[in-house]
Amino acid sequence: MATTVTGTTTHGVTTAAVSRRLRNAFSAALIAVSCLLLPCGALAVWAAYGLTDTGRYVAAMTPLASDPAVRDVVAETVGDGILREAALGRHPLHAEVKPFVHDAVRSFTHTRAFHTAWDAANEAAHRAVMTALHDDRADDVSVDLAPVVDGIKRQLAADHAPFADRIPVTHTRVALLPAHDLVTLRKGYHVLDVAAFWLPLTAVLLAAAGIALAACRRRALTATALGTALGGALLGLAVSLGRRLTLADLPDQTHRPAAAAVYDALTTTLRTASWLLVALGLTTAAATWLTHRARLARRRPAGTPAHSARPGKRPRIEV
Repeated sequence: MATTVTGTTTHGVTTAAVSRRLRNAFSAALIAVSCLLLPCGALAVWAAYGLTDTGRYVAAMTPLASDPAVRDVVAETVGDGILREAALGRHPLHAEVKPFVHDAVRSFTHTRAFHTAWDAANEAAHRAVMTALHDDRADDVSVDLAPVVDGIKRQLAADHAPFADRIPVTHTRVALLPAHDLVTLRKGYHVLDVAAFWLPLTAVLLAAAGIALAACRRRALTATALGTALGGALLGLAVSLGRRLTLADLPDQTHRPAAAAVYDALTTTLRTASWLLVALGLTTAAATWLTHRARLARRRPAGTPAHSARPGKRPRIEV
């Protein structure tokens, strides 16, 4: 009789241990997938709602009008464009006028009119790209620089520069995206639009299911919090790596400071999101640990050693 009871008890303990291990294994898998999806979801949300919103894009690009590196690139590009258009016209500019053109463009970049033209050009470029992404037409995406050239011409005239009135103000369209790249971009945009909604939602649901399924929910919550912090750190690392690769692929290395300024301006929200994930994860893990220690301290009788008050530890019975 004693032998039968002992065998039944051992079988019950073994079944409970196996069930506990399976629950913990499934919980760990769900939490791991959730922590992997969370930074990917943050990246998709940033790309789908941050970069595609014209107002947010223009607001992010506005401070760059005061960046010296960006001003130098704009002055060089626009100045060369003006001289090129003038050379193709009926009355080409004299050689001694060319330095004045570049100086005038550089001076124009310090005016309020340049800030207005900068915002207008960025808004027009962004709207043109977004229209192309939502439209199935295969036209090239371009933007007209005539307003910028007109502002420079007025600045030259105000400074009494010679031959300023001979600078042609033509509707020069600068290509932004070739038509053959739009098909791939449209597919990527639609994928991001779907992923921006489903990835964060799936990550939250998997984390909640993993915590609910775990045998010890406190440990599962701590693991989820630490995994969230790790995901935020990986997201920040990916942003830094993307910056390095982007700058390394530039054909003209003299434009690297301006490109770095643009990249940093566009990824400000993404870097903030990565730091928020790290802070949220570490704060939650620390709060869970402190709450558990405080609960143990309240349950522990006075004068009882800490190791003897471990919850769930059954005394071993020798038979």
